[in-house]
Amino acid sequence: MAISGDVLRDFSPEVVGEFHVLAVDDSFVDRKVIERLLKFTSCKVTVVESGTRALQYLGLDGDTSSIGFDGVKVNMIMTDYSMPGMTGYELLKKIKQESSVFREIPVVVMSSENILTRIDSCLEEGAEEFLLKPVKLSDVKRLTDFILRGEGKQVGGKRSQKRSRSDDFVSSLSTSCSSCDLSSPSPSEISSKKSRL
Repeated sequence: MAISGDVLRDFSPEVVGEFHVLAVDDSFVDRKVIERLLKFTSCKVTVVESGTRALQYLGLDGDTSSIGFDGVKVNMIMTDYSMPGMTGYELLKKIKQESSVFREIPVVVMSSENILTRIDSCLEEGAEEFLLKPVKLSDVKRLTDFILRGEGKQVGGKRSQKRSRSDDFVSSLSTSCSSCDLSSPSPSEISSKKSRL
């Protein structure tokens, strides 16, 4: 088991005990949906309504009265992208760049907007995953199973929990196009289509 500070990097169920997720979303309804989905997969869940409250909970706000890491064991953070005050992207950056304690904790960003530049910037900044809302039980189960099994990749001698975005694209393409014929049409098929026009 590798330990950085007090952060567990081995996410196996025997080591984690109870998988604890910090869920951050400004929408009350979305917080409740995420909370129920995570609890359904046997996760302990703490929900907060903003990036600022998440930083306070984690003890990263600079306030000595905050809970801090000694009282908090978080295995994953799920955050909405679009929130007033501090976006999920800004929260991700603070966690990954300013916290040596929480740097290795997987952060999942969620959004109802499918904007590729936003997705890319979050993944490049260190997000484990970018989920489109509405988040489904299958999304949460796949993600928690993936992290609990420790199916990370070796990167520069370190075990990375992060999945490759291209792996997801290839698997989703093969799943969604399993009945598609992606082969090039033959010249006779092209001429027969032209003749029908």
